[in-house]
Amino acid sequence: MTHDAYSARQRRRLPALQRILAAATAALLLIDAYVHFHDAGLYETVATATLSQATLFRVQAAVAVVVAIALLITRRPAVWVIAVLVAGSAAGAVLLYTNVDVGKLGPLPDMYEPTWALPGKRASAIAETTGTVLAVAGLALSLFSRLREGRRTQPLGARRA
Repeated sequence: MTHDAYSARQRRRLPALQRILAAATAALLLIDAYVHFHDAGLYETVATATLSQATLFRVQAAVAVVVAIALLITRRPAVWVIAVLVAGSAAGAVLLYTNVDVGKLGPLPDMYEPTWALPGKRASAIAETTGTVLAVAGLALSLFSRLREGRRTQPLGARRA
């Protein structure tokens, strides 16, 4: 097999892998969103004068849905970065507030909840953590694809050695 044939085959695989990563990450973000929308009502009373945990749950869920849709439409690096931030911040929050009594932080209520027994909490945490890993992989692949495309579109004399 020639180098050109190998390169062409690799170029076809990258978009397919990106689509798979995008679909999987979107599905995980939707699981996260479902749990947050579903459980938000349980946290109406956990609040400061400014903000309730229920409101945080609803905002996080809405953002996760928007990012999931964006991943299915486009796989630009910026969308992958946002997916990493959304999934990663949710995973970090559930792990932090399950294991550490942080207390009230500015407008954020005291969300300490030292149990995994609540409905959907474990599934949400797994979806968020796995979604973060897949989003990082998608970001890396997206950046790699853009780098390769940039090299292919440059005139031969403009390439660096």
